[in-house]
Amino acid sequence: MDFLTWGRNPWDQAILTHVSWDLFWASLFAGVVFLIAHASYMVLSAHRKRHASETDAMEAARPDLPERIVRHSMVARMFHWVMAVAMFVLLVTAFFPIVGIKFAWVTWHWAAGLVLSASILFHIIHASFWLNFWSIWVGPSDIPELKAEVMREFGHEVPGPRPGKYPLGNRLYHLAIVLAGLSVVATGLFMMVRVRTPFFTRNPYLFSDGAWGLTYVLHGMAGVSLVGLVIAHVYFALRPEKWWITKSMILGWITRRQYLEHHDPERWEISRPR
Repeated sequence: MDFLTWGRNPWDQAILTHVSWDLFWASLFAGVVFLIAHASYMVLSAHRKRHASETDAMEAARPDLPERIVRHSMVARMFHWVMAVAMFVLLVTAFFPIVGIKFAWVTWHWAAGLVLSASILFHIIHASFWLNFWSIWVGPSDIPELKAEVMREFGHEVPGPRPGKYPLGNRLYHLAIVLAGLSVVATGLFMMVRVRTPFFTRNPYLFSDGAWGLTYVLHGMAGVSLVGLVIAHVYFALRPEKWWITKSMILGWITRRQYLEHHDPERWEISRPR
């Protein structure tokens, strides 16, 4: 399998031009294999939540908790769905022509890229000033939670911490999507100067041939990575045991019971109604 494609400049020097589209098929294949492997694993996995008796006791001890716990604000949900639509348009316009479905895709592609860029910028500002910015990130302090989650997956009852607002898997996925998303946005904005848009004069000579080749390679690598990441995201969103999380991204709330079953109240504190 070839990972990169090469061309020749006017001086007959070898230059990078793009990633090989074999990587698209590899990413698609890896995504499908992951779905099958994970679905098979879940048949055997304990994938435990709190026992009903423990949840009952916690619920009795917290009678002042609201019946519905707000998990995502309207603004956060709007960002998520705008970003999701932009991402799907970008993937369709990038890869459908590769598989032989021809259409006028360039304008749709850069327009969706601008929407994605604007939504990410908005989200950074919103998360920094109106949300708990660090609650979605992972670090060394999460190692005890990781160990406890692994042990629970194998059916052992251990006293390790439960997740806060975001389960560890969500936070790891967020890290991956941040790296791929920022890479594709940064390189895509530079690549816009090579196409005709209403915003500025086309300038294909902004960078050297080598720099353009590296830009296209980074953009392509991030793009094919997003294929697998989006497949995984949709898969987990549709799994029956994860549907309560997906529903919260639609309605904005989870039930008190779901909050106590899946989360640690000490790590995700809920304001009590007065």
